[in-house]
Amino acid sequence: MLWPCSNRNLENKERLAALGIAQLRPFQKEALNTIAKGADTQLVAPTGSGKTLAYLLPLVSKLDPALGACQAMVLVPSRELALQVTAVWQSLQTGAKVLAMYGGHEMAAETNSLTQMPALIVGTPGRIADHFHRKTFGADQLKVLVLDEFDKCLSLGFEKDMADIRMALPKKIQQVLVSATAAVPIPEWLGFWADKIVASDDESPADRLAYYEVAAPEKDKLEPLLRLLSVVQPGPVLVFCNHRDAAERTAAFLKENKVPVGLYHGGMEQVQRELALIRFRNGTDAFLVATDLAARGLDIPELPTVVHYHLPHTATEFIHRNGRTARNSQEGKVYWLLHESEKRPDFLPDPEAFDLPAKPAPFPAPLWDTVFVAAGKKQKINKTDIVGFFCKTGKLPAQDLGLIVVQDNSSFVAVKAKALSTLLPLLAGQKIKGQKCLVKRAR
Repeated sequence: MLWPCSNRNLENKERLAALGIAQLRPFQKEALNTIAKGADTQLVAPTGSGKTLAYLLPLVSKLDPALGACQAMVLVPSRELALQVTAVWQSLQTGAKVLAMYGGHEMAAETNSLTQMPALIVGTPGRIADHFHRKTFGADQLKVLVLDEFDKCLSLGFEKDMADIRMALPKKIQQVLVSATAAVPIPEWLGFWADKIVASDDESPADRLAYYEVAAPEKDKLEPLLRLLSVVQPGPVLVFCNHRDAAERTAAFLKENKVPVGLYHGGMEQVQRELALIRFRNGTDAFLVATDLAARGLDIPELPTVVHYHLPHTATEFIHRNGRTARNSQEGKVYWLLHESEKRPDFLPDPEAFDLPAKPAPFPAPLWDTVFVAAGKKQKINKTDIVGFFCKTGKLPAQDLGLIVVQDNSSFVAVKAKALSTLLPLLAGQKIKGQKCLVKRAR
């Protein structure tokens, strides 16, 4: 028996099955036992190995939903990772409320959610520090602090915010540091001395990668990239650039050439980044051009291919970029474009040569498109409501309905592209769960 407490805390196959997991990996079981016992723990495992589940499962035994107080907190470097961790916790169906806190939306929305205090708070250091400064909630009953991707939080400049948060918390709490490498400098202000280091001894995702070097005839690699992407289909394919302007220029060039591509970088509005990820995940866009913001914290299942339009400056970022593929024991392919004038970094593995076609192959039209619905959780709309609305009112066959994402005040629905022109007129002006709302193609 892995869980030490009552029945609600017991690991069970139903809970894991909800996540599509037959059984835990050895390091996850070790982490569960170690963290559940209250030990300060450093959790080290490769990207994509299941670290989130490894530290969330033992929290189930520590949180009392009836207490009405924040009992655990997870700090993460990005909004996307905050939402990912929150989704994993919700899928565990523990009965303990969780709240994600991050910048880019109104503070009032989070403050209002604190009227029913969540047992677990997941958020970015800047936003949570802001809450502490405003005294919107207290943490005197906090038991566990988890710092996920701790090294990334430091590199993004969150050290002062994290230090302020730690000083606002009880001195004697359990701390869990999570990273992909054990070589993480730990500041003294954290007061962390690991009782136990739990490391994954699983096969590294890098062992399941095939590497290909593509010779770019010119320094401007746009045309070679186009030819490369035309032959690494089908997607999804993630293309990394080093700078925002380069990502924008690259995505614009691909769009001009009729490539179904999205754009993702830190200079975009939250709603734009969100839509780009939704379209990429649901198959509307087979390709996504991104900066290193997409190298961590994104959960894109079954991503077979990563392309480095620009090589990163460090081996660490190379590893994290490649960690988007070869997840969950799958295999992956990594390509990079290199001009003869560019110095080949020492961290590159030995690749196979890859010959580009003389001309790009045609890009097939996307099978899916994305529909926006101006209603979500706060309007009491769920996935079942949307399925009924689209299939009954919109007369959409069930097989033409894809991924559904329900957010607080909106929803995004993947439908077969061929059905869109017939579907939208049927839904226009109609009611979903008794209320009219805007329904349109998401762009």
